[in-house]
Amino acid sequence: MNDLTPTREQRTAALEGMGCKRKRVEDIRFTQGKGNYVDDLKLPGMLHGDFVRSPHPHARVKKIDDSEALKVPGVLAVITAETLKTVNLAWMPTLAGDVQMVLADGKVLFQNQEVAFVVATDRYAADDGVNKVVVEYEPLPPLIDPFKAMDKDAPVLREDLVGKTSGAHGPRKHHNHIFEWSVGDKELTDAAFKKAEVTIKEMISYHRTHPSPLETCQCVCSFDKIKGELTIWGTFQAPHVIRTVVSLIAKLPEQKIHVIAPDIGGGFGNKVGAYPGYICAAVASIVTGKPVKWVEDRIENLTATSFARDYHMTTEIAATKEGKVTGLRVHVLADHGAFDACADPSKWPAGFFNIVTGSYDFPVAHLTVDGIYTNKAPGGVAYRCSFRVTEAAYCIERAMDILAQKLNMDPAELRLRNFVKPEQFPYHSALGWEYDSGDYHTAMKKMMEVTDYAALRKEQAEKRAAFKRGETREIMGLGVSFFTEIVGAGPSKNCDILGIAMFDSCEIRMHPTGAGIARMGTKSQGQGHETTWAQIIATEIGIPADNIQVEEGNTDTAPYGLGTYGSRSTPVAGAAIAMAARKIKAKAQMIAAYKLEVHEDDLEWDIDGFRVKGLPEKFMSMKDICWAAYNSVPPGMEPGLEAVSYYDPPNMTYPFGAYLCVMDIDVDTGVYKVRRFYALDDCGTRINPMIIEGQVHGGLTEAFAIAMGQEIRYDDGGNVVTGSFMDFFMPTAVETPHWETDFTVTPSPHHPIGAKGVGESPNVGGVPAFSNAVNDAFSFLGSTHIQMPHDYWRNWRAAKELGAVG
Repeated sequence: MNDLTPTREQRTAALEGMGCKRKRVEDIRFTQGKGNYVDDLKLPGMLHGDFVRSPHPHARVKKIDDSEALKVPGVLAVITAETLKTVNLAWMPTLAGDVQMVLADGKVLFQNQEVAFVVATDRYAADDGVNKVVVEYEPLPPLIDPFKAMDKDAPVLREDLVGKTSGAHGPRKHHNHIFEWSVGDKELTDAAFKKAEVTIKEMISYHRTHPSPLETCQCVCSFDKIKGELTIWGTFQAPHVIRTVVSLIAKLPEQKIHVIAPDIGGGFGNKVGAYPGYICAAVASIVTGKPVKWVEDRIENLTATSFARDYHMTTEIAATKEGKVTGLRVHVLADHGAFDACADPSKWPAGFFNIVTGSYDFPVAHLTVDGIYTNKAPGGVAYRCSFRVTEAAYCIERAMDILAQKLNMDPAELRLRNFVKPEQFPYHSALGWEYDSGDYHTAMKKMMEVTDYAALRKEQAEKRAAFKRGETREIMGLGVSFFTEIVGAGPSKNCDILGIAMFDSCEIRMHPTGAGIARMGTKSQGQGHETTWAQIIATEIGIPADNIQVEEGNTDTAPYGLGTYGSRSTPVAGAAIAMAARKIKAKAQMIAAYKLEVHEDDLEWDIDGFRVKGLPEKFMSMKDICWAAYNSVPPGMEPGLEAVSYYDPPNMTYPFGAYLCVMDIDVDTGVYKVRRFYALDDCGTRINPMIIEGQVHGGLTEAFAIAMGQEIRYDDGGNVVTGSFMDFFMPTAVETPHWETDFTVTPSPHHPIGAKGVGESPNVGGVPAFSNAVNDAFSFLGSTHIQMPHDYWRNWRAAKELGAVG
């Protein structure tokens, strides 16, 4: 070796593979304003569509008069439910097994529901046309309170379901009831509660909120009448699923549908499902023969597209006096709005809420979920979480703090006493999951040591004493949160959408010069896939990440995949990428053996190529192997170097984390100050630490927003009162706290590279940390549980009700 020969460290660094803080390659175009978004698309002759929307939450549609609208210059057509009935498209299936009106068919069921679709030559004409459509309504009593949905005298919302005593998920017990879903052993759980020395019971509500991505939902549909082909550009988190859904709805052959998702400005679950705008734009293009664009505004996005949460969880824990939990019992009232349009795997009507046992060794548990209809927008998507996991984590983490308060025990100590132990993994929970790996005690103890938790508790005790003496008007709260998330949907044995197994895919094609292209069934909305996917390939096959081009979002070129949401990209697609790369490497080894004139078993992998065992000077780089693959392969071998992998995971993955929020609240104003927020995440193998940190920062900011003010709120008349960013809390850099991040590494034993996923974790763990901080602050004043969101006014009201304010 001469002085110019790169060292092993230099060769590894040159790859920029896994573990490297590689800069995001996407940001080159984004920071220069060169991103390619749906609304940037302009096609010749393109038309624009806009919706007439209902001002009423519940009303009969008596008449739609479009005569004046059609006189507006530029308006070409007004599409209504009656129009759609002529092509059997007035209703569309939801991912949850329900059906949903595309346009109001006889009645409206939530405020801002789509009533008619105006097609015009430009957006201004479309908007003018919308304002000229006259709709005659007969208002009906709105049903907003989910706790009144199954009253005897509750209004019938879904008249299309009258007389149907069963739905997609079993029997219905009321005309506004959707499903009842239960899991666990009820008899053993009831017995545990009868024998319990200590029990707690609390209604823990997770309010309705909204993903509110920076870019709203939008699409451009272009139908080629000659070829009979429909091309759809849209903000789709799962392009292949959209293609299949459109084929099923529109009865078009799937090979004649081309779905393209360009750059997407955030998704967070909001862009998984199909919306009326997609269907109406497609119909309008088919009818007119011209491209049709639909772009919703912010108010439409917040009030009419998929919401998140709205789970009301009656939670009970049984325990010993020493703080050992012996049973968990939860009943959930799930408000689904006007239609059941949750984006959950088909067999899981309440998503993966049965992860509600959390990180704790509950010997028995029982869960029941009742889904109901109300006069609210449909949805129930996984807003930066995996299918109702955020609700489950909030439920158990608040309940553990309530139990600690009743036992007069420190909440961190209570958790340490009840964690699943490292030697128990793989751990089978009382509600049916198999946790793959974890070291919860180490993570919690590291959090306590780094933050000097004991000193913080001492400071809190001193501040409480000072408050009682009248020396301060601030109270201090410590919010402990320890979560286990279930991600990586999922194994075909228990996960599908519309009958399609939730595998994912990767195709890698290496070129003769040693560069390559990789296509996946996922779709980034800001996660940095173009950066991290190339890093996995770089480590696996020894080609620098800069030489790997990553493509997603085009159903014509990408292999079929189930998309990006619920932190499934790395656990499923990341595994598919590694497996495809290993197929490439296996063929490359045979080519190298042929070229080096040895048996392939005589070769060993060495960072970026193969070396003959015992003869280090006999080496062939992957770059040279790529060239050989196209001109001198072994006899009988096909030329080329490419591979496809469809990965069906054997299990979910289970990332976890330990969070602490330190908060001060002024009782006279309700104003809070997040003094410190520490977040330790364990996501298994870390592909790109810098991107992980960015994901954690983003997720914590959303958790902060949700816990401290972000809410879709309705008044008693069914009007949305937080339908714009004037009222819907969207934190800026001014309000957002400083985030302190940390990690442990516990690889997943079944994942090819040991990765678990991290994008959703900070939202899952962050919300209960903030809420526990507020509740901990007020606990010494006599409070047990204060519902979210914890905005200034609610904090002040809580202080007043507890007698802290005169």
